[in-house]
Amino acid sequence: MGDLREMLHRVADLIADYRETLPDQHVAPSLGRAAVRESLARELPDGPASLASVVDELVSRAMPGLMASAGPRYFGFVIGGSPDAAVAADLLTVGWDQCAYNEALSPAALAFEDVAGTWLKELLGLPASASVGFTTGGQGANTVGLAAGRWKVLEQVGWDVGRDGLGGAPRVRVVAGAERHATIDRSLRLLGLGESAITEIPALANGAMDTDALQVVLRRQPDMPTIVSAQAGNVNTGACDDLNAVTSAAAEVGAWVHVDGAFGLWAAANPGTKHLVAGIGAADSWACDGHKWLNVPYDSGFAFCAHPDVHAIAMEYTASYLTGQVAGRMFGGGDFVPESSRRARGFATWAALLALGRFGVADLIERSCALARYAAMLLERLDDVEVVNEVVLNQILVRVGDAELTSSVEQLIQADGTCWLGATTWRGERLLRISVSNWSTTERDIELTVDAVGRAQAEAVALRAEESTR
Repeated sequence: MGDLREMLHRVADLIADYRETLPDQHVAPSLGRAAVRESLARELPDGPASLASVVDELVSRAMPGLMASAGPRYFGFVIGGSPDAAVAADLLTVGWDQCAYNEALSPAALAFEDVAGTWLKELLGLPASASVGFTTGGQGANTVGLAAGRWKVLEQVGWDVGRDGLGGAPRVRVVAGAERHATIDRSLRLLGLGESAITEIPALANGAMDTDALQVVLRRQPDMPTIVSAQAGNVNTGACDDLNAVTSAAAEVGAWVHVDGAFGLWAAANPGTKHLVAGIGAADSWACDGHKWLNVPYDSGFAFCAHPDVHAIAMEYTASYLTGQVAGRMFGGGDFVPESSRRARGFATWAALLALGRFGVADLIERSCALARYAAMLLERLDDVEVVNEVVLNQILVRVGDAELTSSVEQLIQADGTCWLGATTWRGERLLRISVSNWSTTERDIELTVDAVGRAQAEAVALRAEESTR
């Protein structure tokens, strides 16, 4: 035990050292997957290795391949960097090594999920009576919400999908916007509904669902078992579907409404952006990521359901050996997610929420949005650079000349290392995409990032000119 205590102190120092240097780090890894793998390549030893040698090799081999995504200038995806309280709680979670399946396995793990879930519902404007499942992320949360919807809409027409499966079942229609996130399609494949179940609704100019078209589609077959998949936070533009209109149209035909709010649901926690998700509480299920705008360590997602009984029916299971799975118990833990062997995700979420408080969460969202607007303003000042979307949340789409030049700029920025951002294809056009989500990002980080874009643009233009003269 003495060796472990000494090593944990050393590991804590290594973590602190790494986090302290994040603001000044070259953001992109210095080695790619193949190079890191090559550095690790050797036969598995026959005998044991000392704790110190294992940690030494882990750190030395991993560091060159680490992305500084926890730092203030990582804008490639909607990824936050864990604040100190969440990091400390997650380290304790690992050390405590709890299985958060049910109360018999860990009363504390489930109790912290209960309380953190209550706080999340208050922040996000969801019904207090809704159930909460702590999932691996947005994909898991979308799958859980759609699974609950699948069970309910089939139950309404007399079909028990849990007992009888989908063979011979009435067809389920899933109505979703053209700008939906790809995890919705994958969830439908996983649930056996398939991508062909999707009736696609055109998107408006900002990427939100055309709710007039939605209403026409729903009224066309009002008796068909239907799930409407709405979106809070378009992954490219940040736009949110008109949830008042979506839920009203769905209520007319008894459709289930699921909201993919991986990052956009957090708009509800900030008075300045709350209007973007007006009507959110009238849906039936919601998916959200904690490791996005709450900045909780991976893996941390939340599946909310307005109908806890349906949520549990869709997810829970029992077996003779499962102590604690008895009639009349309080649902929670593994009853609301697909995993039984699951880590205690509630500790880090609870710690992050407690450390931030209601106003701290709102400030995190507001600052990110303000920094995104600041970045857009500075980018617009660069020659031949254009922000093509209205910056309503934290997402920025940037045109730099043509598609070829944009791709060159993307690669040069990533190699430069000042920041890290990627590109996306939106409406058939290749664009840079910037996502501002990290609690530690400052105006100075935005200025350094815009400078990096300007340098990369100048270099890309020079390279093109040089090639044209050859």
